[in-house]
Amino acid sequence: MKSTTISTIDEYIAGFPPDIQEILEQVRATVKKSAPKAEETISYGMPAFKQNGHLVYFAAFKNHIGFYPIPSGMEQFKAELAGYKTGKGSVQFPLDEPMPLTLIGKIVKFRVKENEKKSAAKKKK
Repeated sequence: MKSTTISTIDEYIAGFPPDIQEILEQVRATVKKSAPKAEETISYGMPAFKQNGHLVYFAAFKNHIGFYPIPSGMEQFKAELAGYKTGKGSVQFPLDEPMPLTLIGKIVKFRVKENEKKSAAKKKK
């Protein structure tokens, strides 16, 4: 990945080999399908989606796709994520295995609902 500043997800994805670009586009399409109103952005140098706050981030690495659904998204799907290397707010999906797009979609939908609840709660105050 070049060290130039990237400002769009298209630019980010274009910096990778075709096979990785394909996987990144699959993840991106899954997030868009699961959160059609979400806004695409670059945050912390990686693709991110926002809707009533940050939903998820994702990024490509040498051997995996990093997916960052924020800790609550990790907690909610602990059982489904058990087979993957995880951190407090991140999961690594190995590049040599099929991307768990259905699971990614479920996590994104959960995060949309979670952000909507938080946003509604703030508006009531």
